[in-house]
Amino acid sequence: MDPKDRDPKDRPSRATEAFFGRRRGKTIRPQQQAALETGFRTYRLELTAAPPADLRSLFVADVGAIHLEIGFGGGEHLLHRATAAPATGFIGVEPFVNGMAKMMMAVRERPLANLRVYDDDATRLLDWLPQASLDGIDLLYPDPWPKKKHWKRRFVSPLNLDRFARVLQPGGKFRFASDIDSYVNWTLLNCRAHNAFAWQAGEAVDWHRPYEGWPGTRYEAKAIRERRRPAYLTFVRK
Repeated sequence: MDPKDRDPKDRPSRATEAFFGRRRGKTIRPQQQAALETGFRTYRLELTAAPPADLRSLFVADVGAIHLEIGFGGGEHLLHRATAAPATGFIGVEPFVNGMAKMMMAVRERPLANLRVYDDDATRLLDWLPQASLDGIDLLYPDPWPKKKHWKRRFVSPLNLDRFARVLQPGGKFRFASDIDSYVNWTLLNCRAHNAFAWQAGEAVDWHRPYEGWPGTRYEAKAIRERRRPAYLTFVRK
């Protein structure tokens, strides 16, 4: 069966799917809490109803392509892309409250009509989205879960690649960046084993070359300081 034809309800219990760690860090300051409350009224997606047939209606801006970023952290990359491409709709997922608060503080200062956010498990959003509704998915510096007993919590898995394949349009791209060699190899092996994705690499150095217009992230900066070489992978939905 092609993964795009698989019913989300047929997947295993969500109780087994815990791909992120803690939800909170330092105590949220009053101004951050206020930004969260007001920002959520404008930007937060609610999954209580069926998704619209056309996801472009989710945005205030008149958008064409729609991209999803899973685990946007402090939001540096997502803010850069959404600001640089106002005619593209961006959905950002971040369950870590402190990261979401930082994002809501940023858009309070500079609103974005082409942005929506979701603050819970990304698999819930993926299962809610209509088939072939996205042009791209970014998973940048995800938690590598380095201990072998935790590898099942890595977001890249056959099950989640099925989810990606269902919601990506043919020709859509899944982009993955990490500085952890074992997770890079893990992702390459899983994507090469999945019949819906083709690795896009023209030459050997491609996977160490940042994406066009890449603004960098604080995670990447830390990796470089600690002498870990980031990798940037792109897979095309067949």
